[in-house]
Amino acid sequence: MSDHNTPVGERLPPDRKHLRVAVANPLHEESYRRIMEREPRVTLLVDPSLLPPIRHRADFSGDPAFRRTPEQQRKFEALLDSADVLLGIPDVDPTALARTVRSNPRLRWVHTTSAGGGQQVGKAGLSPSHLRRVTFTTSAGVHGSPLSEFVVLGVLSGAKDVPRLMRLKSRRQWSERWMSRQISRQKVLILGFGGIGRAVARSLSALGMSVTATSRRAGAEHPDVDRFVSIDEVHDVVGDMDAIVCALPGTGLTERFVDERLLARVKRGVTFVNVGRGSVVDESALVAALEEGRVGFAALDVFEVEPLPATSPLWALPNVLISPHTAALAADEEAAVAELFADNATRLLDGHALVNVVDTVEFY
Repeated sequence: MSDHNTPVGERLPPDRKHLRVAVANPLHEESYRRIMEREPRVTLLVDPSLLPPIRHRADFSGDPAFRRTPEQQRKFEALLDSADVLLGIPDVDPTALARTVRSNPRLRWVHTTSAGGGQQVGKAGLSPSHLRRVTFTTSAGVHGSPLSEFVVLGVLSGAKDVPRLMRLKSRRQWSERWMSRQISRQKVLILGFGGIGRAVARSLSALGMSVTATSRRAGAEHPDVDRFVSIDEVHDVVGDMDAIVCALPGTGLTERFVDERLLARVKRGVTFVNVGRGSVVDESALVAALEEGRVGFAALDVFEVEPLPATSPLWALPNVLISPHTAALAADEEAAVAELFADNATRLLDGHALVNVVDTVEFY
């Protein structure tokens, strides 16, 4: 066990002067230093030998081939059960999270290293009393910049007909000239206006697009959004849009929101980009819309089933860009997660509200 995280072995005093944090997902040593420099009242409990080896930056799940011995598993669970806080969901496994919450009555905060950690909390099947005792937060927002860049790639690819250009290139064919679409004259609808949606709006607005976004809050305003609509109004406005960007979380309310009925109302040739959750889209309906040309181009980072099966018709469609759920990855992602966690730790210790708190009704 690293000497910078020697456990104090006692419960926190009532005045919350320190936090004992068990590191449940693998991080680089520099992330541990970053957290302690930003919030020295944190004591990190971490034994690297109990965590899967890191394969690359922001590899919060680690090597899937890693297995603990029974003795290592007992040590790992004992470490988790001695903490006030978990940094990460153990083994990125809802079952392991449920075990820890039930076994550790002192636990009061779990920070997930992913933006969509609320889904994992929901799958843990925790009781109402556990959900009241423990606060869950996510890393939402740290992925906004790279995901918005992927969205820009998708919107530009659709407007400039990149599949056509690639097809002509493969044939070595110099075709007649044609008019491409100018995105500064286009309208985009952003489904979901959390951290990712806001970053997308900022990028697309800067390119001159007219931005419409969904909001649950009546009278919502934002400098990068021309107008807000409710989810119930989406079917009424979608036909005016040149591009649709999905940044919705995966919940019971959003499951297959983009379905055959919605896609039947889109403007022919619309560009569709999904950086939210695969469960939000009925893939069969999307495939049909792509084959018919109702959706002219799709850039997809998430899917109903991951990895995307080799039998999926999406692989064979020339007007589809497939990213293996990797568009959010960036060199500085882990540092951003560490800083967000440290800032939230300061908030907790100083008695302020945490940011990115999971909704324990819809789990996002």
